[in-house]
Amino acid sequence: MIGIAFSILDEFNFMAKYIFVTGGVTSSLGKGIIAASLAKLLQARGISATIQKFDPYINVDPGTLNPYEHGECYVTEDGAETDLDLGHYERFLNTPTSQANNVTTGRIYQTVINKERAGEFLGKTVQVVPHITDEIKHRMLLLGQDGKFDVVITEIGGTVGDIESTPFIETVRQIQWELPEEDVMVVHLTLIPYLNAAKELKTKPTQHSVRMLSETGVHPDVIVCRTEHPLNDDIKRKIALFCNVKPGNVIESCDASTIYEVPLLMLKEQLDLIVMKKLNITNYKEPDLTKWNGFLSKLKHPKSVVNIGLIGKYIELQDAYKSILESFIHAGAMNEVKVNVVNVHSENITSSNVNEQLDGLDGLLVAPGFGNRGIEGKIIAVQYARENKMPFFGICLGMQMAVIEFARNVLGLKQAHSVEMDPNSPDPVINMMEEQKRITMMGGTMRLGSYPCTISENTLAYKIYGATSINERHRHRYEFNNEYLNAFHEKGMVTSGVNPATGLVEIVELPNHPFFIGVQYHPELKSTVEAPAPLFVHFIAAAKQHALSNA
Repeated sequence: MIGIAFSILDEFNFMAKYIFVTGGVTSSLGKGIIAASLAKLLQARGISATIQKFDPYINVDPGTLNPYEHGECYVTEDGAETDLDLGHYERFLNTPTSQANNVTTGRIYQTVINKERAGEFLGKTVQVVPHITDEIKHRMLLLGQDGKFDVVITEIGGTVGDIESTPFIETVRQIQWELPEEDVMVVHLTLIPYLNAAKELKTKPTQHSVRMLSETGVHPDVIVCRTEHPLNDDIKRKIALFCNVKPGNVIESCDASTIYEVPLLMLKEQLDLIVMKKLNITNYKEPDLTKWNGFLSKLKHPKSVVNIGLIGKYIELQDAYKSILESFIHAGAMNEVKVNVVNVHSENITSSNVNEQLDGLDGLLVAPGFGNRGIEGKIIAVQYARENKMPFFGICLGMQMAVIEFARNVLGLKQAHSVEMDPNSPDPVINMMEEQKRITMMGGTMRLGSYPCTISENTLAYKIYGATSINERHRHRYEFNNEYLNAFHEKGMVTSGVNPATGLVEIVELPNHPFFIGVQYHPELKSTVEAPAPLFVHFIAAAKQHALSNA
């Protein structure tokens, strides 16, 4: 088995350093934020870094998961349906990720089984070690081979001790053993709970977590401690002693008011310096966080407030709309306003209570989604925004709801609908895309990834983007039915953006409205701290103006 392991490593020309981020005690501690913060600090010092996420679930990707199960499905430029942590990676680093940045247990096993069926193992018995771990190892090391990155940070999903994570942890053990000490390190994120009755921070869960990790053969080089209260030096020394790490390598990660403060907290704790010392990185500069600090200053000191209604059907789980919520933060800072997001469940909106449900709002965003549940509430919300001249922004399904509402209430097509919800509608103003009609498999088969859009001049979309050609990311099966194009144009709805190759309508807007726009794509997936999505920036600006006019 050792010989096989070395043959895998022989494939690679090691050009990068590797950092593995594991978690213990409990889930949802923020491994993705710590990984992204560390990468941001390295980037600020002139060191190129990327982050990848290895998820232990057996789904090949999160594309078929209900948002209630796993939060939003984040889509990359190359059309990969991935974990929402990749959104954090892009928002922090302002660089795109790809298919290679997210790997699941399901994808690993699928690949190995396909190789076995093709006879690539020469009749050998296929086992977790070495065959599964070799495939994991291949994926873990892949991003560091083309010379593009100095450091590759790998976040291991789940918690140490989970049965699903065992092959990933074993692979980290092999890599830690096989690579030179200066080329690999492990950062372990853990929890230091505070017992209110005893008025004490307790280190025992962390000790057990590190012991469990060490029993697998993986030894952490740095321990990052999530805590609600500051850790004094005695606690840090105790953790270092009983967990067998250097005294200076126990890092405090206190709760922050915003995730965008975490890089600065890690800078204060010198996490980047500890990492560079361990990895023997000597060529670096003082960190340049000028833009980051400027963003934080605006975020923390808004000059006014806007109330935005988020009309959705998964509002019980905030992670279902994670990228939208973060885009509001970026756009709010750009406009120097605090965006107060008011969640409105579309199932609760009716014609009789819509005024009450949406009263006091400065703008409406009708969110993406799938299925029939809550659809009529979304349509009623669109009608309210259109008739009351309230700034409106529809994304994907939200844009389709705007089309249906306009068809019913302006064109007079009272039974207009999407074939997704009503296959027998006499006026299917939203139809299934032609290439989707032949598809029977659900996973990874939607229109996914980046596609071009041509924007007409003298439109709201042109004003927002300042360009006639853009690229945005997609995730959908249904589209505007172009058979109704002339009817919409005659009644005043402008299709201001189209796909140049297929004629697919990408953007609709109403020129006689202060701000009314719907897009088939997902602009929230490209919004970052340093480059907020233009549509969100202009939507919040319109909401700000609406709030001022109604003050």
